[in-house]
Amino acid sequence: MPDDRLFGLQRHERVMDELRREGAVRVKDLAELLGVSELTVRRDIAALASQNLLTKVHGGATLPTDLAPPARRRGPAAPRFTIGMVVPSLDYYWPPIVSGARTTAAALGVAIQLRGSSYDWAEDRRQITRLIEAQQVQGLLLAPNLEGAAVDEMIDWMARLPVPVILVERQPPRWTPTKYQVEWVRSDHALGVELAVRHLHAQGHRNLALLLSKGSPTSAHLAAGWNLVCADLAIPAGLVIRESVNMDQPGHRDIIAQVLDRCRTAGTTALVVHSDPDAMAVAQYCAEQDIAIPDQLAIVAYDDEIAHLAEPALTAIRPPKSMVGRTAVEQMVARLTEGRRRPPQRVLIVPELVIRDSSMPH
Repeated sequence: MPDDRLFGLQRHERVMDELRREGAVRVKDLAELLGVSELTVRRDIAALASQNLLTKVHGGATLPTDLAPPARRRGPAAPRFTIGMVVPSLDYYWPPIVSGARTTAAALGVAIQLRGSSYDWAEDRRQITRLIEAQQVQGLLLAPNLEGAAVDEMIDWMARLPVPVILVERQPPRWTPTKYQVEWVRSDHALGVELAVRHLHAQGHRNLALLLSKGSPTSAHLAAGWNLVCADLAIPAGLVIRESVNMDQPGHRDIIAQVLDRCRTAGTTALVVHSDPDAMAVAQYCAEQDIAIPDQLAIVAYDDEIAHLAEPALTAIRPPKSMVGRTAVEQMVARLTEGRRRPPQRVLIVPELVIRDSSMPH
């Protein structure tokens, strides 16, 4: 047997060992563990998926529910509850939320069964259904995509599940036609963008622009907060641009050039950008065009996942991701303990402004 074939089989065995132990794995973590590239890991996952040994999800893989191990015991006693958690990514943004949830679960004697999904309701529904059918969970923490015309139907379907549901970093419409109002916990993104705008306003900026990533569930909250704070400060709110400009986006340089042209025309001196990869792409393009940051254009990123790696380091709004995960588990345990007599909870948690070089004059 050729050496590369042998090494491939060894990697496949390690991947499956990790999956049996964790229930879900991230491409990034596997690449570090195996000492290979992320591309190699993705090929291994694709090969195992073709044999129906795992399920590919965004950023990683999960073990099919019928092959998943029972929840591991944390100490001599079985867990009080087992909570299923389905998130749209095992890569960007979500790992701190999952980590916060797991930390609190361990402290409360609760087990977490993690499943990765995608930003697709059909895949969410499939993962949720498999968890329910396995009869291994007493509650669900979910983060479905609530965009589109079928939101009421989706909320109604979740409300009818045989176990309680709490949405994480998601908020359904204010009113949904279901008997039981769905609970949620999320970052207060509207207040987050207000923190960014007030910081820039304090630095003397009066013409600001907001660049929103297309298709993100966060965008609507950011736009709402933007309109409110601009009205409060009596500054123009009109320059809101909905374009994805991260480096993976085809033609991102041309799009950034168009965005900056609009900013120049409007006299914009500061830009709030969602999310970090988009903000970094803008900052890199500015450097290539000799647009000085922050002297000619101040930038505040939204997410603070990788903003510190930019040059210059980007001021950013940091959603309280770990606390969101912790609070979601605490809410679910309270719901499972107290039952229907507990009033539904809807929790907003305040983000943090992290000031770096991109918004502070030299």
